Amino acid sequence: MKFTISGKNIAITEGLKSSVIEKLSKLERYFTPDTEVIVTMSVEKDRQKIEVTIPVKGNIIRSEQVSSDMYVSIDLVEEVIERQLRKYKTKLIARHQDGSNFRKEFIEREEPVEAEEITITRSKHFEKKPMYPEDACLQMELLGHDFFVFMNAETEEVNVVYKRKGNTYGLIEPEG
Repeated sequence: MKFTISGKNIAITEGLKSSVIEKLSKLERYFTPDTEVIVTMSVEKDRQKIEVTIPVKGNIIRSEQVSSDMYVSIDLVEEVIERQLRKYKTKLIARHQDGSNFRKEFIEREEPVEAEEITITRSKHFEKKPMYPEDACLQMELLGHDFFVFMNAETEEVNVVYKRKGNTYGLIEPEG
């Protein structure tokens, strides 16, 4: 696996780097050697955060973990990604998809899988009245939601605004 490790408000020491590589190298049994692993560590006040992103053929396996100790965050992120991989494997097998980033042994090995059925418990409909992203953010705040789906008045496409940490907002727009 190829690691790209970077830091925000933190110096990446050899100890941190070797801890990340040691922990995440346990995932090598799942991936081909050319799989890229992008790791970003950051510190905000007493929050030690690690984000790990692994792009795999059309999908992204990602986890973000926060604790008061970066080494604890590293341990947590490895466990979460391993759990996600087992779920993703089940999906690949069920849909007979190509798992080109994964080792053949991982895909073919039989493992007990916790069957987590996805159940949609509620459907919502929304008005297609066009609005600007700023207005959508205001509407989202008025509703007390973390995201809001709307028809963008500028592009006439369905967009999503969402709340980010630090009282900022994000906009999701379709591509293509």
